[in-house]
Amino acid sequence: MCNIFSINSRHKNSWRLFIFATIFAVTALRPTIAAAHQTPNTLVFLDASPHRVALELQMPLSELELAFGNNISKNPETLIEKFGPQLTEYLKAHIHAYTKKATPWNVEVEALRMDKGKFIENGIDYWEVVARVVIIPLPGESTRKFMLDYDVIMHQIVNHAALVSIRSDWETGNLNTSSADAMVISWNTKDNVIYPLEINLQQGSWFKGFNSMLALGMQHIKEGTDHLLFLIVLLLPSMLLPVKKHWGGFGGVKCSLRNLLKIVTAFTIGHSVTLLLGALGWLSLPAQLVEVLIAVSILVSAVHAIYPIFPGREALVAAGFGLIHGLAFASVLSNLNLTALTLTLSILGFNIGIEVMQLFVIAIIVPWLMLMSRTLVYPFFRTGAAILAGIAALAWMAERVFNQPNLITQVILKFTSYELWLVFAVAIFSVTAFLSARFKKALFV
Repeated sequence: MCNIFSINSRHKNSWRLFIFATIFAVTALRPTIAAAHQTPNTLVFLDASPHRVALELQMPLSELELAFGNNISKNPETLIEKFGPQLTEYLKAHIHAYTKKATPWNVEVEALRMDKGKFIENGIDYWEVVARVVIIPLPGESTRKFMLDYDVIMHQIVNHAALVSIRSDWETGNLNTSSADAMVISWNTKDNVIYPLEINLQQGSWFKGFNSMLALGMQHIKEGTDHLLFLIVLLLPSMLLPVKKHWGGFGGVKCSLRNLLKIVTAFTIGHSVTLLLGALGWLSLPAQLVEVLIAVSILVSAVHAIYPIFPGREALVAAGFGLIHGLAFASVLSNLNLTALTLTLSILGFNIGIEVMQLFVIAIIVPWLMLMSRTLVYPFFRTGAAILAGIAALAWMAERVFNQPNLITQVILKFTSYELWLVFAVAIFSVTAFLSARFKKALFV
């Protein structure tokens, strides 16, 4: 389809006004078609980074059909296969960006896909076309301030609008800012023009972007209860010696620290490998499968904490399941649509953040476990904690398989805000048990 407007020069002729008015009236009088869309307007999400800006367009199918034609709503499942190249050219013809109008930026359509959903209120299916578009500035130009000249769909549909929001901004550390205010691109009916939208971002820096990635890694572990639970449950028996098919007594400080170092290092290597591969887009698994496998890793670790099913091979297991956890970490970065350089820095900062938070959690928990493991109450504590972790793992598995929260996962969600209090309670219990054991021993001596 040809672009009937040049950049920023879309004044309408009178006969076009008549056509647009007619389309507007017909559209307004067709409630069944309007109701078949999630929203009548296009949603545009911007992910800004130093060398490019990625745009995710979510376009209602029937609105797009009115502008693009080709009866595309007839077989939406095969739309991308049949009309992908034409749709790509159409989008490139109607999306422009520039700092200076005479020298527009390069525009690339990286991916197209169809999304299907249902309206909550009436259960009617709707389709939308999701496009990932990248705009790349000319050498020496910045992505912090530019003009977005956009008229997809609305060059034909006068009542259509694009709601634009900054979803992430790497240089300022604002990531996934879903609460950002939306800006609107639409016809100015007074002047009969679609004015370009000025994008003017706050000044950021590489240092600030790197720090934001580090903080994101720490936050991901802090809020990732399942990741931490896997590691902690795997560490529960790390200070014990296996005796046949049971866990024996405390193996000594050196043995405990050696096992601890092996497990944590192996887990770090495992998740770092898949974090790198996943963030670069070289390896991916369905998110649901990854989340289910993470719950499985907790369940396996819980069983091992009760009975030694892989004694001496905890590091290998930590590395293996670390590969799964790394894929979950990678999804956070891959959604930012970064260039190779910023992605490399992001992976480094994100991984450092993960390690810092992991080491912090281990530092505030493991000493109390080591202290308690020298008492007779530790088998009961270890078994009870492993059973609770196993129940949590089964609840997460059910939630992630059926995509439906359950009572246990809801309770876990509520208790996550009391994690530090739980650590404090473990510390008090551990010290009390240790002193009590020493006191009894002194009495008998």
